[in-house]
Amino acid sequence: MKTLSSVCVYCGASAQVADVHKQAAHALGDGLARRGIRLVYGGGRVGLMGIVADAALAAGGQVVGIIPDHIQSAEIEHTGLTELHVVDSMHTRKRMMVDKSDAFVILPGGLGTLDEAFEVLTWKQLRLHDKPIIIADVDGYWRPLLGLIDHMVAQGFARIDRNRLYRVADQIDSVFTALEDAPDPRSPDRSRKL
Repeated sequence: MKTLSSVCVYCGASAQVADVHKQAAHALGDGLARRGIRLVYGGGRVGLMGIVADAALAAGGQVVGIIPDHIQSAEIEHTGLTELHVVDSMHTRKRMMVDKSDAFVILPGGLGTLDEAFEVLTWKQLRLHDKPIIIADVDGYWRPLLGLIDHMVAQGFARIDRNRLYRVADQIDSVFTALEDAPDPRSPDRSRKL
């Protein structure tokens, strides 16, 4: 992708996870910064969210956090970011994250990460955007989800071109390769609203 200047990372806010996931978050944040790519994320300083942001900042990168006011204390806002936007709702947060990003990387996470991931996937399927989406299947974390998507397709509940909708990378180096190889987005259908 020739015009990649910012990447939105969706990931968990829990610190009670395997070290392999923490290492992946660190490698992603560091790698984005070293490539001059701005990180856009949920604005927290705990769990994988905090790790990816701290790694990007430590490598000299720019980091934009977007956090709703009602979960500032739960996700513990990161106060050392390049920009921190405190917004009025989850809907505003998710829309702003999409607007400020050229591509999306989905690291392991919980229900909130699933919510963000499925929304950005659905919006792409509906042609509301055409930005690359990379599912980082670190240590096989997303394998059950990918199996569920295959099941939905097999059962006729989803008709998707997986290669157009998203890419899967099993390690962080592969995430960067997928981002570099992604075609530049086409213009979305402006008659449709997110």
